[in-house]
Amino acid sequence: MEENTVLQIPDAYVKILQDSKRIGFEQSCDRKTGFLLKGLAASKPRGNFLELGTGAGASASWIVEGMDEHSKLTSVDIDSNVQSIARKYLGDDQRISFSCEDGAAFIENLSEQFDFIFADTWPGKFELLDKTLDHLNVGGFYVIHDLLPDWRLPEEYKIKAPKLVHTLRNRPDLVITEMDWSTGLLLAIKTNAI
Repeated sequence: MEENTVLQIPDAYVKILQDSKRIGFEQSCDRKTGFLLKGLAASKPRGNFLELGTGAGASASWIVEGMDEHSKLTSVDIDSNVQSIARKYLGDDQRISFSCEDGAAFIENLSEQFDFIFADTWPGKFELLDKTLDHLNVGGFYVIHDLLPDWRLPEEYKIKAPKLVHTLRNRPDLVITEMDWSTGLLLAIKTNAI
């Protein structure tokens, strides 16, 4: 039996990592983050999911693995070259729609609510946080990662990340779970509207 089958790693994830390596894209989520995303997605039947920062689609491959057949995922990224890997391996899944545009512009034009938001780029995390969280349903999950020090992260990110965590901790409409695990994860659950 293959290791991927035993560990229930999405086939698309393995292929996405291979193609990412070929183009020098090193910002894909790791397996630990992926397993968390998959489990959280499975807890939201008929869920409406948003991923800000498709990258090459590694995170999306885990999210869709946990989604039921009635759920949908919108994944946004500004880099069409990198996002093309996600489209290659996940584009046939009718539950996913990809948007190639600036994340801030996407957030500014949002009109729908989400049960789950994975913010993996600056817009929705360091920019337009309040507007992003306005579009999270009560009981919904807001997930970020890369909160532990890492040489691959730019200096500005390392400065902004602790400030973001502080802001999220002090919001009265969120219950926060911080995880000193994987790349450093934070799960926020929306409890009520401000």
